[in-house]
Amino acid sequence: MTIKRIGHRYTDAKTGVTLDVWFPRSNKEIARNCLALKAGIIKSDFVTVEIASVDDAPQSTEDAYLRLHLLSECAYKPHEINLDGIFGLLANVAWTNAGPVLPAEVETLREVIAGEQIQFTVTAIDKFPRMVDYVIPEGVRIADADRVRLGAHLAPGTTIMHEGFVNFNAGTLGNSMVEGRISAGVVVGENSDIGGGASIMGTLSGGGKQVISMGQRNLLGANAGLGISLGDDCIVESGLYLTAGTKVQMPDGSVVSARELSGQSKLLFRRHSQTGQVQAIVTDGSVWGGLNSVLHSND
Repeated sequence: MTIKRIGHRYTDAKTGVTLDVWFPRSNKEIARNCLALKAGIIKSDFVTVEIASVDDAPQSTEDAYLRLHLLSECAYKPHEINLDGIFGLLANVAWTNAGPVLPAEVETLREVIAGEQIQFTVTAIDKFPRMVDYVIPEGVRIADADRVRLGAHLAPGTTIMHEGFVNFNAGTLGNSMVEGRISAGVVVGENSDIGGGASIMGTLSGGGKQVISMGQRNLLGANAGLGISLGDDCIVESGLYLTAGTKVQMPDGSVVSARELSGQSKLLFRRHSQTGQVQAIVTDGSVWGGLNSVLHSND
């Protein structure tokens, strides 16, 4: 299916480098304005981007930005769009409250707008901007917008608390509490809880090519870590970092590597308080009580 959208583009005035593109959901020509544009440090125009197939790798910065929008609009789920080579297509940008500029232009921008009634702020220097500056997802709460990148997929009913983080091409598929880290490539199923300080290993560094996912009704305890996939109704004890190579004692006394349990359901992973042995026991995921439905009614 061919996708064709109209976007408003900012480019560096000197080099012509594309800084960003915003694609309104209405697919109308809607212009933006900012002090960097007024000062002549950046330029703007409208661009029409057409993607013949999302299975093909992105071909330009404009193409990459449209794919990130589609993920954050929940038009596609993580891994349903090819993002190969995206880092090479995106410029490293200084994201400021006066508009996006190349990092080398920050001092110039600060000087040129010194007479404006504005407290100049640089919020980040990164290839990916904040999601909420481009896409507002439906039925979602985000306590700290700086911690959610454009390209994150947040299904209705998702609540991101202040310490929660969601990278691009990752996110949630339904009601979820996110108080920890959802790294790039990670998908979290409905009615799951990522506890405070918890982390799920991604695919950009340390996680290799293995895509980590969590099924439904899972609890990743506070300060826990996850390096394997979980099926449904699983619990990982607070403070336990479960990597693929972790030796896990099974109910029958045998010991296996955690990777052999990847994707299985109804398991509680815990560390024996006296011996330190990581154990897996069969459990009913409902024992942790599940999500508070009222907290995730984000109308």
